[in-house]
Amino acid sequence: MLRGRFQQETAASMQRLSESVSFDWRLFRFDILGSIAHAKALGKAGLLTDEEFGQIEAGLLAIEKEIVAGAFEFRPELEDVHMNIEAELTKRIGAAGAKLHTARSRNDQVALDLRLYLRNECSEIRRLLIDFQWALVEVGRKYSNTILPGYTHLQRAQPVLLAHHFLAYVEMIERDKERLADARQRINRMPLGSGAIAGSTIPIDRAYVAQLLDFPELTRNSMDAVSDRDFVAEMLFVLALVGIHLSRLSEDLILFASSEFKFVKISDTYSTGSSLMPQKKNPDVCELTRGKTGRLIGNLVTLLTVVKGLPMTYNRDLQEDKEAVFDSIDQTKLVLKVYSAMMRELEFDTGAMQQAASDPALLATDLADYLVLHGVPFRQAHEAIGGLVAYSQKQQRALPDLSLEEFRRFSDGFEPDLYQVFQLDSAMTKRVAVGAPSAKNVAAQLEAWDAKLRE
Repeated sequence: MLRGRFQQETAASMQRLSESVSFDWRLFRFDILGSIAHAKALGKAGLLTDEEFGQIEAGLLAIEKEIVAGAFEFRPELEDVHMNIEAELTKRIGAAGAKLHTARSRNDQVALDLRLYLRNECSEIRRLLIDFQWALVEVGRKYSNTILPGYTHLQRAQPVLLAHHFLAYVEMIERDKERLADARQRINRMPLGSGAIAGSTIPIDRAYVAQLLDFPELTRNSMDAVSDRDFVAEMLFVLALVGIHLSRLSEDLILFASSEFKFVKISDTYSTGSSLMPQKKNPDVCELTRGKTGRLIGNLVTLLTVVKGLPMTYNRDLQEDKEAVFDSIDQTKLVLKVYSAMMRELEFDTGAMQQAASDPALLATDLADYLVLHGVPFRQAHEAIGGLVAYSQKQQRALPDLSLEEFRRFSDGFEPDLYQVFQLDSAMTKRVAVGAPSAKNVAAQLEAWDAKLRE
């Protein structure tokens, strides 16, 4: 279509390198939506008659219908989704179609399409994140009184409630939602009318276009508007962090499902076996999620690397933004859907968890707290309990099996009531600080999240 400047045909190899319609075709709805709004602005400026606008709108809607039905043929030699739609429109309606690109460049056109697309995807991803939070809350409710060891450095640390463990991920996903909403604010700015770099001498009412497309703000600098991909990078960062949170949960579940832990069974529906070893049942959803997170991080790094050395303003390098963001959105949505369903079918072995949590060493910190409450400075209490644990291990006896006399070798602060520290349920009840895992706190948090997620 771009003949005026060029006297020779584009090389076939160049066409293959240059085309993007094989992946940017998915912007068609937003390209058509933006074109109809642009056509209305051209009409408002007196550059299209009502009849011409009617032809353009009807033609674009007909093309959209054909694309949805799979009846439209995208031509790689026309490079991208924009030129494919415009060429077909002009072929069908003639001169009116040739007027559509007045006061518009593909530079501001694609910026608009991307913003419309990402704005739409923000809403869908937010919905999936909420559903995932619901799945976590539901599992927490089902196992609200189940105690298990909490871990630091993959070593048993202190007892926690399983619901508290999953509510930690609810908090992470909530921050992801906040970041997504924050990114959406910067996505939601209207760039059309910025032209290729310096706007247009044709008086297009950009505010009118923004109103038609439900944008609350206009971009304020034409050079920035056509070269900016910060909003895409922000979206990729949010998705990468969602993936990282899912990957962390996956690692927990992979460990918990292992023969060494035996805390959880993952449904056959979301597991696979080995082609050689008939006894195997593999946590594939978790492993695939963990693997795909590297892909999400890679897509973010791809875009950051693309834009890091670009001079102002638009450069064709920016064509590389789309496959990265399309892939991250596709993978995130797929993983969230499958993961939420898998979570709802997890079966936890509460007995195995209770047995693991009954290890008296998990209450060593509670012993230190006991001494503090009996007037012993914390550092002295910490040292005393460390020595006591080492002694019990050397004696191959559990802490509760030691005599009061043995306890007092390490601190005079111990009294006969010290053995109450080893009552696990009582120990959990005492964890009442805001954010701590007492049953009362966790029940309140489950209720609070139930109410919040219904908003």
